[in-house]
This record gives sequence, structure tokens and C-alpha cells, in this order.
Amino acid sequence: MELVQHFGQERYEFILNETQTHQIIEDVRNRFSDLGVLYLSQSNESVLRKSFEEFGLDFHELFTAAPHVFLRREHPLASYEKITLKDLQPYPRLSFVQGAYESSNFAEELFSNEIADKSIKISDRAAIVNFMVGLDGYTISSGIFPKYLHGDSIVSIPLAENETMRIGYLLNKDRELSELGKIYIEALMQYQ
Repeated sequence: MELVQHFGQERYEFILNETQTHQIIEDVRNRFSDLGVLYLSQSNESVLRKSFEEFGLDFHELFTAAPHVFLRREHPLASYEKITLKDLQPYPRLSFVQGAYESSNFAEELFSNEIADKSIKISDRAAIVNFMVGLDGYTISSGIFPKYLHGDSIVSIPLAENETMRIGYLLNKDRELSELGKIYIEALMQYQ
């Protein structure tokens, strides 16, 4: 929003494509997108780096984040200082659909390869809040969750597991970050 507010004058066209992990890689590869934002972790790095190399892409790390659990403010686990995967077992795990690439390597959530008795895959980001609130569902992510999506109804609690998310952006190897891209990355850095 800040980028559009800063550069949007009388006429403009921006595209922010919030999509599946593999599609981010394809969009940067095919130059549909100038850059793509994603994360690397212990569980996905080897597979994703192979894709980056195959498609001529470079990953530029911005910052690291410890995984957090997102759940509704009144959730039974909301008062915990840290949550374990075992604590989460009775509750529905919410994750984003990855289409043809439904593997933990392309998942947007850490620990997606862990067995869950209750699992809901969602394609709409705003809908995830409804499932958190209505079903005591949870998702695991970086701890960065835009307040405009949930107001004060969602809390973020550290996950007590040994993992780190290295958040960064992809560029084609033969490209440099554009001036607009630099401003976008600077805006992202405010949320680390």
C-alpha cells in the first residue's frame, strides 16, 4: 500500500500477485514479475535452490524469522508463551493450497509434512481468518500477519521448534533490482 501511495499519481498500474510458491518462481522466471518474495527453511531449501538454479534465479535474503502460530485471540492456546506441535494436534491445521505442487517443499507453512488429524487447505488468504476464528484453527508462519486482515482478532505466538524462516526475494540472475523494487523491499523490511 505504501508503494502505491508513494508512486500512485493520477495514473498507474501495479500488480501484486499473491500466489502459490511454485507460481512465484515461474512468474519471476518468465519475467511476469520483477521479483518474488518467499522463504527458505531447513525442510525446503535443497529443492527450492535446485529450482532457482534450473530457472536462472538468485535468492536474496532479507531477514530471518522464527516460526509463529497464528490463532484467534480467545483460542485455548492463546495464553501460552510458546506452543509446541504437540499442543496443536487437537486443532485444525490451516494451510494454503499449492495446486499441482502440494508438497512440503512448496508449502507456505512450516511443518506441513507433520501429520494432522484435522487439516483444511484454503486458497483465499482472507478466508483463513474466518477458519481461525470459527473453528479454532491455526496456521504456522513468520509472525508477520497484516493487521488489516484481522484487526485484533488474531494473535501470533512463537512456535517452540528448532526452525528458522529465511525470508527473501527472487530475481533473474541477469537482472538488478529496479528502483521501484528497491522501494518495495525497503517497505517489506519495516515488518521484520
